[in-house]
Amino acid sequence: MKRFLFSSVLVILFILQFDTEAQSALKLPSLFSDNMILQRNMNLPVWGNAVPGTGVEVKINSMVKSALTDSSGKWKIILDKMEAGENNVLTVSAGKDTLVFRNVSIGEVWLCSGQSNMEFQLRKSLNGDDEIEKATDSRIKLFTVAHKSSPVPVENCEGRWEICSPENVKNFSAVAYHFAKNLIKEINVPVGLIHSSWGGTPIEAWISKEILESDTEFNKVFERWNRVVEEYPGVLNDYNLNKEKLLLKWKEDSSKSVSLGFAPPRKPGLPTAPGGRNTPYGLYNGMIYPLVPYGIRGVIWYQGESNVGRPGEYKKLFPALIKNWRNLWDIGEFPFYFVQLPNFAREPEPFGSGWPELREAQLNTLSVPNTGMAVTIDVGDPMDLHPKNKTDVGYRLALIALANIYGKKNLVFSGPIYKSYRIDDNKIILEFDFSEGLTAKGDGKLKGFRIAYKDQEFVDAEAVIENNKVVIWSDLVDKPAAVRYAWGDNPNCNLYNKAGLPASPFRTDVWLK
Repeated sequence: MKRFLFSSVLVILFILQFDTEAQSALKLPSLFSDNMILQRNMNLPVWGNAVPGTGVEVKINSMVKSALTDSSGKWKIILDKMEAGENNVLTVSAGKDTLVFRNVSIGEVWLCSGQSNMEFQLRKSLNGDDEIEKATDSRIKLFTVAHKSSPVPVENCEGRWEICSPENVKNFSAVAYHFAKNLIKEINVPVGLIHSSWGGTPIEAWISKEILESDTEFNKVFERWNRVVEEYPGVLNDYNLNKEKLLLKWKEDSSKSVSLGFAPPRKPGLPTAPGGRNTPYGLYNGMIYPLVPYGIRGVIWYQGESNVGRPGEYKKLFPALIKNWRNLWDIGEFPFYFVQLPNFAREPEPFGSGWPELREAQLNTLSVPNTGMAVTIDVGDPMDLHPKNKTDVGYRLALIALANIYGKKNLVFSGPIYKSYRIDDNKIILEFDFSEGLTAKGDGKLKGFRIAYKDQEFVDAEAVIENNKVVIWSDLVDKPAAVRYAWGDNPNCNLYNKAGLPASPFRTDVWLK
């Protein structure tokens, strides 16, 4: 009997101890870990969960902040602004629980998002092996958000901070790495990269449900997705029944396309599934929302390939995404820098390709405050949707940040951007921003310009540089009405400025054809 009572007491004590530990467990989001980096010169939120009504204390260096958990156990503490530094220790205590995070840096934190060209790994990129071998830099910290699509916003994500090393960086975003590498050369403070991207995803997957529902122009996003959901069982069945035939046809079509100088068509694969990566607002819920309110300096974004069939929508969706994310963080109009789509030679669909119009939608987004665009019309691969040259992409994004945020005021950070035109007899004279030192790269003859009368039929144009302006004409057009530059999927174009940066494609007209 005594042995039974003694055993029972031990069991009860074990249960009580387990229950107490479960209740008092202090938890923080995965963004808080060893090797993390916190944004310098910003009031920083630290947040998590503990037992309701428990006092929480956060210490870093000589700073100590405290708060009480609310009725649901949530708490948030705001740290004072801190200067850049390394090897700090962040300690969080609640009741009997203490979490200690070591090797904490203070520096610059950037969110890096988009689809496959942002996700493209360093090991696959141009000179990737050499870059990986040299990529030992404890000042660069890497965090990769695990893929997750969710119907509702989630509070946390999978991931952990890692120190930049050959092993840790090889599968990391090549664009993001080159961006950080170029920043550190100039600002010499730690840089943290939160990489949250997923290949093949449309922009609407990265925008909140509330924003998509707030504008009737976005109704077609849901209408299109509802059709995908309804038709999925039949489409999946057809794919499974005809998989071998589809692959055989793809190989034949690919061979034909390559022989004609076009990139191969998309390889057939499993159809888009309901609840998957293309679900409207799914990635916003699963891969962006859980990052808030972690302190960031800004965003770099590389996406658009999955929306080339709908450039008209993109003109509104892209600014809506920027506003959406800025409202979510609530730290003002933080920098949002993006990559304009590169050259690519996929054979156009019968209705047209959409690539030039998508680039135009991106160009128009520069009207949104505190944005910047890296033009890449010269560094794509006509035969590959995923060009390997991510070195120049990261460098050009870094130029924008260095000039606009980090005090390099004299740095030219953009190629020529079309500003205005005037007609002078049979010629059109173009003016540009970032026009100092306009030049024709290569053999000295400007390429890529076309001109049209009001009949909207464009012909190749002659073009010369005069006083940092470009003069356009054609003997076939007596009374010109419009000019287009680099207006095609894979244009032959060569207008640059003194910084060696290419001009963005543009058009002076708004004609549909």
